[in-house]
Amino acid sequence: MTYTHAITTTLSWNDAVERTREALAEQGFGVLTEIDVKATFAQKLGPEAAEALGDYIILGACNPQLAHRGISAEPALGALLPCNVVVRRAPGEDATTVETIDPQTMARLSGTEAMKDVANDADARLLAALATLRG
Repeated sequence: MTYTHAITTTLSWNDAVERTREALAEQGFGVLTEIDVKATFAQKLGPEAAEALGDYIILGACNPQLAHRGISAEPALGALLPCNVVVRRAPGEDATTVETIDPQTMARLSGTEAMKDVANDADARLLAALATLRG
């Protein structure tokens, strides 16, 4: 069972992060949180752990209209929000992977028609954002 959508891009690390933010915004998502996993590993586990990981951030993306529809239909959905988007590059690699949660995962967990509709909309938007980053 897969639970993400992923693309690989040859954009520089900084460009990949910036373009990911832009692509999400074009689809109505704002970035509510940003976790720099590499920096956290460096602080908590030491520089060796950070270097072994490579560049890795998690963007907590939210489309307010979709979140409203989803939480209205199923209040517990908040435990699965925001939609996480990972931008990562392994040490020594030239390509960056951008990966999003597959919203169908939420629909499968819920099983309600309302969540299926929200997941379909979110899925289309996240896939459209990823499509602009291919390269």
